[in-house]
Amino acid sequence: MKLWVGIDDTDSSKGMCTTYLAVLIIEELEKRGMAIEGFPRLIRLNPTIPFKTRGNGAVSFLVDGDLDEVMDVVKGIIEEYAMLDDEKTNPGAVFVDADNDRLMNVLSRFATRAVRGVISIDEALFIIGKYMIPHLRFKLGRGLIGALAAVGLGLHDYTLELLAYRRPERFGTPREYDEASFYEADKKTYPKTWDTVDWHNGVVVAVPGSPDPVLFGIRGDNLQAIREAFETVRTEPIDRYMTFITNQATDMHLIHESSVNELENYHSYIVRGKVTEEPYTIEGGHVFFYIETRFGEVKCAAFEPTKQFRDVIRQLKRGDVVEVYGSMKKDTINLEKINIVELADVYVEENPRCPVCGKKMESAGRNQGFRCR
Repeated sequence: MKLWVGIDDTDSSKGMCTTYLAVLIIEELEKRGMAIEGFPRLIRLNPTIPFKTRGNGAVSFLVDGDLDEVMDVVKGIIEEYAMLDDEKTNPGAVFVDADNDRLMNVLSRFATRAVRGVISIDEALFIIGKYMIPHLRFKLGRGLIGALAAVGLGLHDYTLELLAYRRPERFGTPREYDEASFYEADKKTYPKTWDTVDWHNGVVVAVPGSPDPVLFGIRGDNLQAIREAFETVRTEPIDRYMTFITNQATDMHLIHESSVNELENYHSYIVRGKVTEEPYTIEGGHVFFYIETRFGEVKCAAFEPTKQFRDVIRQLKRGDVVEVYGSMKKDTINLEKINIVELADVYVEENPRCPVCGKKMESAGRNQGFRCR
């Protein structure tokens, strides 16, 4: 039987990673003779959700195997590795018949809303009950939302990420890696890979700082380039690795303003407007400005972690027409990127130049015109 397995909400701010659990599950299923079809999928859900654990990523994969045995393996690994002691960690797993086209269509619509909007656990449980979907629920089971979405989301546009994992005895300790090798990898493979390093700020972006099993991740849209970058970097010993297909860097979470009647918090938008007030900076380096849109005046923010992006924002002038991309929180669009559509005319008033010598002329007195110095 071909089954879509979806898993979410197994990690916490203290550690673990749902992709790591998925890798352990896949390895165990393959040991038992079950075949995994295609790449496992890493689905980034709505990034604005306040009760997300960390990266708000759910995982799914397609396996050809026995339902009961697959469920036993998933249950055992979640119970052993998930951060169940953390009150914010509420894992869920679903097992969906891949040949049930009607259900897959329902989950496709559900998934789009999970990436762009806010969905309650009650809605997920309603679908599970109505279609009698085999599932595992731990504690509050909020992970069932992401698990269903990870199964249902259609990846018409996608990127890839190769994730390398640490040896278990190293979890929670400082990561050891050669910074120069990551810059070398970026030189070799950019733009087919990205988010490996930040040249401007001297940061290796591919290596996380959180206490989870991930050693580093290589993102891109070309499998060969990703492999080349992976083989170029030098790090502490790698325990295991896996490549995921993902909706990262696809802007799938963004809603175009033409499809809504109002802007809501906890959603992400593409909105066009005219700058009504020149940007200002507050303590901490955060930059704010306002735009007039068809929804009224909207506040926009470029926060300190966006670094040099703020320098672009500071150059905006009143009257500039822009298209902003970002997440709405506290009635403010947190900018991810910006498109400058039209620049306002800026006039500088100065004395004319002398037609003879070309130097700037000076006032000859009130209402007396100008004279050459």
